[in-house]
Amino acid sequence: MSSNTAIADPPAGSPEPAASLTPGSEEGRLVSEDTYWRDYYFESDIHYEWNDGRLEQKPVSDYATYLVCQWFLLLLSHFLKTRPIARHVGLEMGFRMRLRDRVVIRKPDLGIVHNDNPQPLLFHDRSYHGIFDICLEGLSDQDRRSIERDTLTKKAEYAAAGVPEYFILHREPRYQRFYRVNDAGIYAPIEPRDGVIASQVLPGFQFRLSDLIEQPEDEALRDDPVYAEFVLPKWREDRERAEAEAQRAETEAQRAQLEAQRAETEAQRAEAEAQRAEAEAQRAEAEAEARSEAERRAREAEAELARLRAQAGLQDDQ
Repeated sequence: MSSNTAIADPPAGSPEPAASLTPGSEEGRLVSEDTYWRDYYFESDIHYEWNDGRLEQKPVSDYATYLVCQWFLLLLSHFLKTRPIARHVGLEMGFRMRLRDRVVIRKPDLGIVHNDNPQPLLFHDRSYHGIFDICLEGLSDQDRRSIERDTLTKKAEYAAAGVPEYFILHREPRYQRFYRVNDAGIYAPIEPRDGVIASQVLPGFQFRLSDLIEQPEDEALRDDPVYAEFVLPKWREDRERAEAEAQRAETEAQRAQLEAQRAETEAQRAEAEAQRAEAEAQRAEAEAEARSEAERRAREAEAELARLRAQAGLQDDQ
């Protein structure tokens, strides 16, 4: 993003400046601050800001720019749900800035108050009584005056009031701006790294510039290393836990399979031992039977020999 603060021409097709932004608008009317807070601050049909006594109607962005802001807000909500270090409010809530030469009351499209801000954002506040830590505007390009109000006037006011970071969103990247107060007390562009803008007010909050236009779904963000730390981390933790459980189950199954294989090997070894033992028994039995048969035959031979001798003796006696 260039640090050049020159204002680009309005996009083709933008309407020319009009005497009044809205029929019935009191744009430019001089009123006291008390009158503004009483009669105009809570105006619902037209959002007025107050610039040192003069009403300024807050211009409306087109739908495409609204979608950019909506996506950013959803991303911010994911971050603050994971890391609740700040609160945010919409354009209904304004804040008062006492500048060197005047007092102004602005209603940023999005205001962020860090928990460390010396002026906390209270539940019953209808205006913020401190200085926002981040202001965001969705740029209205309906005329040059509207563009310059956000890119020049409010930029100077927010810096002078000490708003640490200021973001300007638009449907076209050329109108997007991201600023941070430097040591000199003025806004310097936040330079993207690898196309990513990172906030210092909200450490860990970052977004890819191209995603402001493409607006990817949560399912794509949760696996993106730019957003994985704060977009649906529980889903990622549950997935990692499930993957770890599956890995453990697979390891247990492999261990059980190895145990079964070892048991089968032991059974086969035992069966082989039994077969060898049975063969040894059969061999021993066969040898015993052979010895018994040999002994029987020896006895029969001896008996036959004795008979023959006896018979021979009888014959000799005769």
